[in-house]
This record gives sequence, C-alpha cells and structure tokens, in this order.
Amino acid sequence: MPLAEPTETRRAAEPMPAPGRTKKFGTAATRAAIPAVTGSLFAGRRKIQPQAVRGTFRRIKWALLAVALGVYYLVPFLRWDRGPGGPFQAVLLDLDRGRFYAFSIELWPQDVTYVMGLLILAALILFLMNAVAGRIWCGYLCPQTVWTDLFLAVERLIEGDRRARLRLDAAPWSVETIALRGMKHAIWLMIAWWTGGAWVLYFADAPTLVGELATFQAPPAAYTAILILTATTYGLAGHMREQVCTFMCPWPRIQAALTDEHALNILYRDDRGEPRTPAKKAAARRAAGEPAGDCVDCFACVTACPAGIDIRDGLQMDCIQCGLCVDACDAVMTRLDRPTGLIGYDTEANRRSRAVGGGPVSRIVRPRTVLYAVLVAGVGGFMLYSLLTRSFTALSVLHDRNPQFVTLSDGSVRNGFTLRIVNKRPAERRFALALAGLPEARVDVVGGVPDALPVPADATQEFRVLVFMPPDARAANAPLTFRITDPETGEAAGAQDYFKAP
Repeated sequence: MPLAEPTETRRAAEPMPAPGRTKKFGTAATRAAIPAVTGSLFAGRRKIQPQAVRGTFRRIKWALLAVALGVYYLVPFLRWDRGPGGPFQAVLLDLDRGRFYAFSIELWPQDVTYVMGLLILAALILFLMNAVAGRIWCGYLCPQTVWTDLFLAVERLIEGDRRARLRLDAAPWSVETIALRGMKHAIWLMIAWWTGGAWVLYFADAPTLVGELATFQAPPAAYTAILILTATTYGLAGHMREQVCTFMCPWPRIQAALTDEHALNILYRDDRGEPRTPAKKAAARRAAGEPAGDCVDCFACVTACPAGIDIRDGLQMDCIQCGLCVDACDAVMTRLDRPTGLIGYDTEANRRSRAVGGGPVSRIVRPRTVLYAVLVAGVGGFMLYSLLTRSFTALSVLHDRNPQFVTLSDGSVRNGFTLRIVNKRPAERRFALALAGLPEARVDVVGGVPDALPVPADATQEFRVLVFMPPDARAANAPLTFRITDPETGEAAGAQDYFKAP
C-alpha cells in the first residue's frame, strides 16, 4: 500500500500567522503564499501546535492515558505478602538477589525463557493489532503517545489552545511570556522527574526508596537513572514529540510492510468529500446540478493532528492512527448538518470497492489475522501452562576435572562431584539424595548425610559428593543419575553425569 508524502514537508515553510490574526485556510491566496521548497532535500521544521478536540476517540485516549499512567506510577506501591524474609512489594525487579516478583509469580535468572516468551508474545500481539486496525498501539498505548498527550494537556492548560499558543510563539519575549513558558517547563520537568523516579521504584522497595531519595541517602545509581530518564522524557515528550514517531521509531516502516488492503486505518472518504466545496457554496452548487463534496476544506483535521499531516492526502507514514482528525471532522459535519464519518476507520479494499460502485468489503477474519491469533494463543497458552507446572526445585552437577577419578589402595574407584541444589520455595527444605544407573555405587556427602541435604529458603546450596565403586565393578564412563527428592512435597529433580574409571 503506497504511503503519501508527509504533509509536514509540504507545509514546513508555511508562514506563521501574525499575533492577533486568525489564519484563513483553503483560500487561493493562502496557498499562493506558501513558497516552494527548493534547493534542499530537507525543509525547516515548523513546530506543530495541535488544536484541542472533543469526541469519541479523544475520550478513549483520555481513559487509556489515565489507566496507563495510573498503572505506571502506582504499581510500585502495591503490597504483596510473601511470608517472612520475602519482599512485600507486589512488582519488584530485585537485581541484588537476581529475582523478579510479580504478585504471586517469582522468576529466577534460570527463568529467562519466560522473558523471551513475553517478548515474542508482545511482538505477535503487535502484529495482530496492526493486521486488524493499523497503528492503534501508536495512537493509544505507546509511551511516547501517552506522555506527549500529558505534556500537551499541560501546555494547553497554561498557554491556551492552538491559536493562543501560535500568538505566543510569534510574540516577542515579555514578562507574561517568560512566566507562562517558565511555568510550563517547570511542570514538564516535574512530570519527567517523577517519571524517572517511578521507574527506579520498580528496582527497590518503593516507600523505603522514596524516603532515601528525599533525604539524599539513596544509592548514586538511583539518582543517575532518574536524571537520565528525566532528560529523555522531557526531551522526547516535550520537544521532539512527533519527530520520535516519524524518524526515531522503526515501527512505521515495519508496519507499512505488514499491513494489507483489508487492515483498518484512518482514511478520508474522497468519494464523498470531493470535490471540496466551501460550506456557503455547496448548497448553490448542488442546486445548480454541479458536484459538491461534503469536505468544506476547513483544515480542522489538519490542525487537530498531532503529527501535522493532512489525512486527505492518503495513508501516510507519519499518521499514528489516533483518531483525533475523526473527532475534528465529525464535529464540523455535525455543525453543518451533514453525515459524520467523512474521515474514519476504513480499509483500502472498501475504498476501491466504492470507487467502482461496489458494496462494503469487510475481511477482519482472514488468513493473516487467524495465523497471528493462533500464534498468540499458542505461545500464551504454552507459557501459562509452563508457568503453572514449573518446578520449584532444580539440580545441576559438575564432575571433578583434575583428577577425574582416584584409585584407592583397596582397588576401588572414587569420583568427585559438586552438586548445586536450587530451592525456589520461601522456606528451608531438606532433600534426600539417591543414585540411579549404578546399583553397586556408594555415595557420601562431605560434611553431611545423603538423606538430609539442607537448602535455605529462596537460595542455592552446593554440596561436595563422593561416589565409590568396588574394585570388581566395571564402571568406565558409565552413566550416573543424581536424584533429589523433597520428602514433604514430593518434588524431585535429577541430573545426569558419567562415572570415570580406568
């Protein structure tokens, strides 16, 4: 599906309106005043000041913003009782102990496969979302979008809506300008600082770390991380905004290769909107039998777009599918007593069908979406089953390298092994050790007994184990299996090695 040239390049050199004057869009004089961009491959960037809109998609974005920010900022303060000795934070990435806690789930470094599974699952869900409805992740849930919306809300609260901000941008510096800009950037920095502060709370007990940060007793790494995240949040959400989505993020280029003609995207119904006709002339043209589209060329969709594009130019890489242009256009259509939906979620297949007089075409369920849904269900189900049935006991064995065996004075052969037992339970456990594969073998535990190997709670413990074979036994390179069992729970684990002999 071809993507139209970004509108921002075409409009980058558009002159700013003078203070106190409202720019008139859509007139021949305005278009003639836009100079052609020549002599350079790149146009100068014009700051985009989107117009505030009200409507269904704006309400959805506000609701998702509140949920996303609420989860991010408040989750570190949720408590979860894990018993004596366990952390009481519900979600915690404990780097010192090498543990990740998420409510009743505890992951060890050995469980890195779950992290890989989550990344694969996230990618598949993103592919499925794109196949169904384009860049809805970018328009509603991406952190860059969420924080940019928050920063824009602060900007509108302090400096006013689009026209007021344009006048402020064009006005010379004054006490009022400095005060407004200073207040805005101060609040932006506070939000960015708390964003970085909330991030480090996931790595230590949140209430304790908050107290340490306030009294300047926190580790230097915490302050460094907060400063870095403060700077990036302030720069990306406050200043770079749509530039991050267009030039820094790889997803616009990837999704262009993944989408097809049946994926829902924000599209302009040119069959209904063209030819564009001013509202005052539309009725006269229709009365005279001349064609007149529903689009009145008011540019409401352009001024509402946070990326500054004109959706009427077709599907574009800059578009994040946020739906704000839909709300802006629907508001205009409602005021003009015309049907809404001139801009909305649609497919290229529908667009082509209408162009030839055909009916609507809807293929949300198709091989691509079915494949992604099956993969998501399969990977998610496998991970859930693996998580519910995983063992809380693990055993690994390491054979002595030098010497690999020792021949004793009575002719018997001894091998040395190091056993490492992992106890993922929050209580101390004692394991019984047994051998399989060599019935004539005898096992000794240095400093302990095979029937009761103690392992502390949520820890690993190493044991030095000696295995003896009688003189007349033939055990050269014979397979040997160590097996441990928890008599209380019945959990067991095993590890295989080889018995070395002359």
